[in-house]
Amino acid sequence: MKIIACRLLSNKNSLYFCCPDYNDKRMKNGVRDLTEGPIFRTLLRLALPLMGTSFLQMAYTLMAMSWVGRLGTEANPEIATKSEAAIGAIGMLMWFTGSIGYLAMIGAEVAVGQSIGARDLKQASAYASTATTAAIIIGTVWTLFLLLFAPLILSFFRLPADVTSSAVTFLRIICIYLPFQFMTYCFAGIYNGSGRSSVPFRNYACGLVLNMILDPILMFPLGMGLHGAAVGLVISQLFVFGLFFYQIRFGKGILNGFQFLVVPRWVHLKRILFLGAPVSVMNSIHAFINMNLARIASSTGGHIGLMTQTTGGQIEGVSWNTSQGFSTALSAFVAQNFAAGKPERGKKAYTNTLIVMVTYGIFVSLAFIFFGGQIFGIIVPEENAIAAGAKYLFAMGLVQIFMMFELTTQGMFNGIGRTIEPAIISISFNALRIPLAWYMSSQMGIVGVWWAIAISTVCKGIILPLWFAVVYRRVTKRKKYQKFS
Repeated sequence: MKIIACRLLSNKNSLYFCCPDYNDKRMKNGVRDLTEGPIFRTLLRLALPLMGTSFLQMAYTLMAMSWVGRLGTEANPEIATKSEAAIGAIGMLMWFTGSIGYLAMIGAEVAVGQSIGARDLKQASAYASTATTAAIIIGTVWTLFLLLFAPLILSFFRLPADVTSSAVTFLRIICIYLPFQFMTYCFAGIYNGSGRSSVPFRNYACGLVLNMILDPILMFPLGMGLHGAAVGLVISQLFVFGLFFYQIRFGKGILNGFQFLVVPRWVHLKRILFLGAPVSVMNSIHAFINMNLARIASSTGGHIGLMTQTTGGQIEGVSWNTSQGFSTALSAFVAQNFAAGKPERGKKAYTNTLIVMVTYGIFVSLAFIFFGGQIFGIIVPEENAIAAGAKYLFAMGLVQIFMMFELTTQGMFNGIGRTIEPAIISISFNALRIPLAWYMSSQMGIVGVWWAIAISTVCKGIILPLWFAVVYRRVTKRKKYQKFS
């Protein structure tokens, strides 16, 4: 009778959700049900690969920086710091590029996750195709813009002419892979929303290993220097795209091997843009604000100032992106459970995530405060750079816990489809950094820029959780009313 009931209830979009004997969290269409099972174990199983994936994405840049930091010689150590300043400026632009990529990625992640939670796999596949189409178009247009206006864009940082010239060449080389990177972002979002976060993790890990092998070979034995890092990045990122493409088209696949390029229906595209735009705009503005902070740092402290801000930001980015991975897992978990009418599971997941993130934040804070110079020296082993980097990481170490509160709460907001509120808080207080940095740097020198960043982080980490407590109470009350009405 159980098997007959399963067959009668099943169709293309609901098969395996209704059959207890086959519902082992992995469905025929390559998605995972997050609405059942132990909360913390399910969340952790989803979060660990995402945290690893976020770390690996940041590790690409850190790996390049660590090799570039060894380009200097005893006779001319400025080669290293100038090269770091060039790659740091590129890193800022790649941050901005990744933020634009979030438009399709976050939209796909939440829309696919909520469709799966609502047991509508046909709609999930339509969202995946629409998001991928949007990623292809946006990625191509943005790449052409960077190619055409590279010198003008990089002159924004007010670096010496030789540093700007090196950065322009680096940027034009890596433009080769940028349209494909937009697609890999989108593919990762689709897998995350489907509860299969381990796939992007494995793909990015393979790309990182390849990059680790290529960079030193291209930069030193082959004599390509700074631009060898760019070529290594292109090859490794194209390799990652190839893995995603093969898995979706010829491997086990996901969502019936959805189409990559379609004529999007407005109802799907509007939903993708509605969900992804606030997060994309928030991160784009955050990146643009940090570009302005880098410009202030360059004006105040020369190329050493910009190098400290960008390299230190990348080091702190390991913590930020790892935490963002847990936030993304929480978003996917809450999206499915919220759509399935199980908000209490999302609330418990939020509590569990806060405990983990605060513990992690304490560990990172202690490392930055007491070992900041040693950590910075791993990337740039030059005396002036280490001294400047230690001051930056000390300031950031004091506010790591507040950053954990912000990112965890952002994941909850995204999961319930309320992406606007965290965008408002983040944009407002990140924008405050610019005038605060101008003022504090005039009073304290380059260190004032670091403290401007720290003060705004504290504000976000306090206000966003308080706002979420109010919003979540209202939303859950509304869903209960709709359920019984």
